[in-house]
Amino acid sequence: MDPGFFRWCQAIAQEAVSLGSPDSSNSTCNKNASGKVYEETEVYFRFTSSPGENAFQVKITAPDEQFTRVGVQVLDRKDGSFLVRYRMYASYQNLKIEVKTGDKHVAQSPYVLKGPIYHENCDCPQEDSSAWLEEMNCPQTMPQIQRDLANFPTVDPDKIAKEIPQRFGQRQSLCHYTIRDNEVYIKTYGEHVGFRIFMDAILLSLTRKVKMPDVEFFVNLGDWPLEKKKSPQNLHPIFSWCGSSESKDIVMPTYDLTDSVLESMGRVSLDMMSVQANTGPSWEDKNTTAFWRGRDSRKERLELVKLSRKYPEIIDAAFTNFFFFKHDESLYGPIVKHISFFDFFKYKYQINIDGTVAAYRLPYLLAGNSVVLKQDSIYYEHFYNELQPWKHYIPFKSDLSDLLEKLQWAKEHDEEAKNIAKSGQEFARNNLMGDHIFCYYFKLFQEYASLQVSEPKIRDGMEKVPQPDDDLFPCTCHRKKAKDEL
Repeated sequence: MDPGFFRWCQAIAQEAVSLGSPDSSNSTCNKNASGKVYEETEVYFRFTSSPGENAFQVKITAPDEQFTRVGVQVLDRKDGSFLVRYRMYASYQNLKIEVKTGDKHVAQSPYVLKGPIYHENCDCPQEDSSAWLEEMNCPQTMPQIQRDLANFPTVDPDKIAKEIPQRFGQRQSLCHYTIRDNEVYIKTYGEHVGFRIFMDAILLSLTRKVKMPDVEFFVNLGDWPLEKKKSPQNLHPIFSWCGSSESKDIVMPTYDLTDSVLESMGRVSLDMMSVQANTGPSWEDKNTTAFWRGRDSRKERLELVKLSRKYPEIIDAAFTNFFFFKHDESLYGPIVKHISFFDFFKYKYQINIDGTVAAYRLPYLLAGNSVVLKQDSIYYEHFYNELQPWKHYIPFKSDLSDLLEKLQWAKEHDEEAKNIAKSGQEFARNNLMGDHIFCYYFKLFQEYASLQVSEPKIRDGMEKVPQPDDDLFPCTCHRKKAKDEL
C-alpha cells in the first residue's frame, strides 16, 4: 500500500467488557497491513457499547529507530466504535502499533506493519497503477465519472489547448495542467488563481503515491460551472469542483473536502474523521430546533432567516456575515458570532441550503448524527447523485415552501428521521473518506486520459510545479532504487 492512503483496518471485539478475541474480519486487517504500507491510516474497532473515550491507549513506535515521529489521535465516535489515526512525519522500515486498555493488549495487539512505510511527503510512486488501485480497493467504475465523460467521446489536447483559453481565459480563472512522466506542469489564466494551491496539492500528492497517466486538462477555479452549451457539438471539457443540471463540467471532489483529506491532523480542524468524534449529544438528547448558520450568499438563505424569525421555536437560523445583500436588521436580525461546526450537532435537524453554488458543508453534516434536510438544487458535488432522498436526507423544495411541513414530519416520525440520519452517516463513512477521494481523482484522470487522441504536451508558458521540500526527514524510495538497478 502507498503513502498517504487512508485505510480502515477492522477488528471487532466480541464483548466490550472482556475485550474478547476479534472475529475473522481481523484477518483482513492483518492482510491489508502487510507489505508496503502508507503514511496515514485508521484502525477501526467496534463494540456492543462504548467503553468511554479514554478506554484505549494507542502507542506507535518504529522498532528500529531511536525516535518515532508519529502523531496519534484516538477518536471516540460515541456509537461503540473508535477511529485511531496517525500521521507520520518521517518514513520507517516497520511500525509497531500497541492498542491497550489499562495494561492489557486489545485483540491481537501489538500489530506490526512491515514496510517500508512512507510519510506523506515521500516521493515514491507505485509504478503499477493497477496494483495501486487494487490495494486501495478502488471501485471498477464510478457512476458520476461515467456520466460526466459521456459528453466527450474523444479529447484532442492540441485543440483544447488552443480553444479553451480563447473562450474562457479572459473572463474566468483557469489552470491549464499537463502531467508528463509523473511531473506536474501548469499555466494559469485570469486574475484570481490563488485556489490553484488545492489542485496543485492533490496532483502532487497523487504523483508521490502512484504513476499517473500522461494527461492534459483545464481546471475552473471559480464557483460556477462553465460549460453551458446545449449542443453536444464543440463542447469543451472543463474540470470543476461543482456541477449543475444546466452545465456539462466534469466534477471533482470539492477543494474543501480535498484539502481536509490532505491536511488531516495538520492545519485543518474540520475533516471527515474529526467530525465523527464530535457529533454532539445522543439523538434523544439533541435540541429539536432546526439549525443553520452561514452568510448571505443566496436569496433563499435570506428567506430561511426570515422564516426563523417568524418561527423561532422551530428554526434557529442566523447570518454570520453579510456580503452579497444589504443587511436589514429589522428583517434578518443581528449578525451573530461564528460557532464551532461541531456545535451544530447539538441540534437534531440540520438545514443544508445552497450558497453561491452547492453548500460544501454537506459531507460533514452527513457524517454527524443529526438528520439533514437538503434543499432541492440544480447544483451538485461529485457524490450527490448517489444520495437518495428519504434514505440519506429529507428533501425540501428549492423555494423553502414545504420546509416547515418537512420539519413537522420529522418531529412526528422521530424513529424514521433517526434512521435517515444513520443512513446518511453510513453513506459518508463508506463513500467520503480519504481513500475514496484519492480513488475518485485517480480514476477520473485515468479515464479522461484514455479519451485523448494525441499526446499531452508541456506547452509554452507552462512551469513545473515542484514537490515540497522534505530535507528535514528525507526518505529513500525502495521502488526508485530497484528501478535504477535494472
